[in-house]
Amino acid sequence: MYLNLIKIFVPTTMAFFFGLFLTPIAAHFFYKYKMWKKYSRNTTIAVSDFSRIHNEKEELKTPRVGGIIIWVSVLFTILIFYLASVLFPSNLNYEMNFLSRNQTLIPTFTLLFGSLIGLWDDFIQIYGNGRFARDDKSWRKWKVFLVSFISLLIGLWFFYKLGITSFHVPFGGEMYLGIFIIPFFIIVALATFSGGVIDGIDGLSGGVFASIFAAYSAIAYANNQMDLAAFSAVATGAILAFLWFNIPPARFYMGETGIMGLTITLATLAFLTDSVFILPIVALPLVLTSGSVILQLVSKKLRGGKRLFKLAPLHHHFEAVGWSSYKVTMRFWIISVVFAIIGIILAVISR
Repeated sequence: MYLNLIKIFVPTTMAFFFGLFLTPIAAHFFYKYKMWKKYSRNTTIAVSDFSRIHNEKEELKTPRVGGIIIWVSVLFTILIFYLASVLFPSNLNYEMNFLSRNQTLIPTFTLLFGSLIGLWDDFIQIYGNGRFARDDKSWRKWKVFLVSFISLLIGLWFFYKLGITSFHVPFGGEMYLGIFIIPFFIIVALATFSGGVIDGIDGLSGGVFASIFAAYSAIAYANNQMDLAAFSAVATGAILAFLWFNIPPARFYMGETGIMGLTITLATLAFLTDSVFILPIVALPLVLTSGSVILQLVSKKLRGGKRLFKLAPLHHHFEAVGWSSYKVTMRFWIISVVFAIIGIILAVISR
């Protein structure tokens, strides 16, 4: 038991402090090469409420690739413990290594691959020209295609390599899908990715994602999936290091290199811990954020352009009705922590 806790908390601490060490170096690089968006959303969104609450000058002078801090810290920590087990073989180093084929290989691959594609997206909006640089609808469709492609590869691995053909329904047993587990995973991954629009206020996404990944560390621990628990905890530590420098005023934004990697990885954790139906509870802020955008679009379509919210995503609606960004952020953090705890409890008692 004690070794399991050490296996979780030591790598988590390492990821956190490595992130703190890396950030000043990375931030200097971000600002030196002006790695912020070329075009503001105000050039494409003609909504007076949005213009009122949104600081265009701040957006165009704040780097948007801060997610690099997160995934580099996670990968560095994984590599250190893996190399220690290879170069200095011992029972302790073998136990501390949490890179395993059946638990953490896919989340590690997903985090890396998704983050690199997200970084490419960030670079297009930083250094590119034309419609893609403005993140127009055509480019968003390509992003959906890329996420679907990554998810297809992961779904194939789940089915053919890990033999995952069903998922647990809380208080209801197993639901068998067979090969249809592959498209089901793609749907879940796209739904999770859609919640990435939560990266819109300083510190908001960092606090929410830290709670979610911490919850999945606890769920994996309850499932006796120690490698997965360590991986999720390491991601939490790296996110907290990012958050340390992202509390308002933010030094950089998470960007797609953070959002894409984390959201798709989150979907893989839900499947590997067999807690897919717990995911909407643990990640409720992502669900609310994504849902508000969908409801806004439906309302405009069916009600002749009338909006359901003053602004979407939801956090901007609260800003538009008068809440300060600090109040929105802190209340979303509280909701995230509360529902993360509820999700952990349900995951444990519903078996």
